[in-house]
Formats: sequence, structure tokens, C-alpha cells
Amino acid sequence: MQQNPSPRRSLLILVAGIVAFVALLAFTVGWALPLVIFTIIFIVMAHEFGHFITAKRAGMKVTDFFVGFGPVIWSTTIGETRYGVRAILAGGYVKVPGMNWTEDIPADEEARTYRSASYPRKAIFASAGSVMHLIMALVLAWAALTFVGLPSENHVGVGSFAKWPGHAQDSAQAAGLKVGDRIMAIDGHAIKGDAQLIATVEQSSGRRLTLLVNRDGRDITLHATPVDGRTIKSGSGYLTTGNKAHGYLGISLVDLPVRDSWYAAVPSSFTEVGSLIGTAATAIVHLPAEFSSLVHQVASPAAANNPTNQRSRPESIVGVVRIAVQSTSTGPGDLLIILMAVNIFVGVLNMLPMLPLDGGYVAISTYERIRTRRGRRYHADLNKMAPFAYAFMGVLLFLFACTLYLDIAHPIANPF
Repeated sequence: MQQNPSPRRSLLILVAGIVAFVALLAFTVGWALPLVIFTIIFIVMAHEFGHFITAKRAGMKVTDFFVGFGPVIWSTTIGETRYGVRAILAGGYVKVPGMNWTEDIPADEEARTYRSASYPRKAIFASAGSVMHLIMALVLAWAALTFVGLPSENHVGVGSFAKWPGHAQDSAQAAGLKVGDRIMAIDGHAIKGDAQLIATVEQSSGRRLTLLVNRDGRDITLHATPVDGRTIKSGSGYLTTGNKAHGYLGISLVDLPVRDSWYAAVPSSFTEVGSLIGTAATAIVHLPAEFSSLVHQVASPAAANNPTNQRSRPESIVGVVRIAVQSTSTGPGDLLIILMAVNIFVGVLNMLPMLPLDGGYVAISTYERIRTRRGRRYHADLNKMAPFAYAFMGVLLFLFACTLYLDIAHPIANPF
């Protein structure tokens, strides 16, 4: 009779398979894709670990802690918890008995269920995944600010140069500007933003400007003369028309990264993450308005490939992985920003007060707490919530299907 392999041997086989898969991926497509994939898996499992550790600390029974879904590839039981890996690496889960009042649980185990826990413990357990996303975003923000730097709108730099028909160089190139230069001042006036620089150049057509530029940590002085846009061809016409001259240097502007000291990066990290939370909340509020646009893009390849539509289009996990891989071509800074945004968006979305999201469990436990009276604990009837939960899941699945199709059939243009 053939015996099943021991958990240790199964784990060794699993690890060997993962190493071989990563090596093959790195050999065929480079290191960026496996790095991003395993980073996303780590983010997902950190979310689940938040639930796991708070359940354990609250005295709840945790029966399962798995990476992935579907058939079990490997598992082992330590204490009362089964740990393992399933075939479909599209998430993970922690199982705690008693997530609803209809689940049949032995009487001797009831005290350690989710439903028997106090309101604060239930709320902390349900919120722990999003808290983990917040913590990861703060760590990423601190690392980016300390080691790489994050773009600052007060540090205006040269992103690229324009090609003017009939000109070997544009005005910026003729003046000696280079990509990455920070334009600190014009004619002695400090430049504090893109709009200020653009307005100054527009009003200075044909006039020699003195630029104070920071290049690789040292300040240099250059002289540039903006050219009237009415004399520069663009397609079948000119950059500008009319009776008024508009000066151009021929550069695209970027916000250059600024590094902080390790201690100054701490409060700055909270500022960056707070800004991202606001952005994520706004994006989620506007998601319903994107549905008609998504349907139109699914039906029309021209609409799907339109740059304007692509700039506002939500992405599936396929699109997120693709853009994260593409960002590695510019260094670690953009990748850290993308991972910060992923953590914040998932964390905020997950706290929406709808089942089966964690925010739904927080909302229900809060409602039960409000309705509970002394000596009589109120139990919410989740069956009444089922139609709303199914409708909400239908909306999420529709959104997922549309974005997944678009990210495969009509991927967003590489922004890097």
C-alpha cells in the first residue's frame, strides 16, 4: 500500500517547484515579473495574516490559513490550524468558525467563534486586513522617501525634449538643458511649480532668460530664449495661432523626486498615504460612473485604445501586474508608488460596508451592538442581506470581467 508523502517532504517538493518556476520565469522574461507576482501574493497574505493574528489574540479558533483557492497542493496542521497552499494563487483566506448565526457549531466550541466574540474584538478582526494594507503602504512610503524620493510638485524638472520640424534642436537643447535637470529659478525668481514656469516662458517669447539649474547636486547657470509658437510647425499647422506671441522652450515637465532623512520621512509617509487614501476613496465613489464607459470600451476597440479613456480606466490584477513590471524600467521609485497605491485602493475598497467585504462584517457587528440591550444580545438576520450581497457581488464580478478583458485585449499604453 502506497503511503502519502510526509508534510515535510511535500513542502520540500513545493519549494523546489516554486524555485524552478521562478528561475524559468526569470530566464524567459526577466526578474521583474516574478518579483511583482510574489510581491502581490505577499500583500494578499499579509492581509490574511492581519485577520489570523488578531483572531488568535482575541481567543478565536482559526481552523484554516491558506494561500490560494481550489485544490490543495500542500498542507500541514499545527495545533488547531491547518496551513497550506492551494492551486489557484489568486488570493488567500483565514477561516474562523461562526461568521454567521446559522452555522452549526458544537456547543463546546461556541465560546471561541467569531459570533461569540465581543464587539471590539469582532471589529478589530474584520478590519485587520485593511489595517495591514495601511501599514504596508506607510512602510513603502517611508522606504520610497528615504531611499529613492517621491515626486514633488515644487521640484520642476526636464522630462523630455520636443522635436521641432526644421530645427536641429529646440530652445532648451540649444541652451544646454538635459533630461533630469531641475529648473530652480528664472531671472532670479524661484520656480515653485509647473504653472509658474509655463507662464514665465509663455510671456518671454524672443527674450533671453537666465536659468538656475540643479544638475546632479550642483547648481549651474544657463541662458535660453523661448521661441514664438506661431513659428513652430506642428502637424498641418503651428503650435499657436493668433496675434499674441507664446514662448516655448520645447520641453515636457516632470515632478522630480525628493528624498527625506529617515526621521523626516515618518510624518511625510503619513501625508503621502493620507493623500492616496483620498484619491482611492474618490476613485471608488466614481466607479459606478465608469460602467457605461467600460461597456462602451468592451464593445468598441477604438474606444478601448483611446488614450483619454485609458487614463481613467480601472485596471484588473492583470493590468496592475503589467504596469508594475513596466515601472521597473525606470528604477524602484515608480514600483514603490504603484505598490503603495495597490495597498491603499484594496484597503479602502475592502472597508465598504457591504458583504462579503470585511467592511460588511464591521457594519453588521456595529448594527448588532447598537441593537443589543442589557441581558439580550441582538442577532442580525444575514438572510435579509443576501439579495444585496449577491447584487453587490454581481457588480464586482461585472467590473472584474470588463477590466480583465480590456487589460488582455486592449492593454493600457506603457506610461513609462
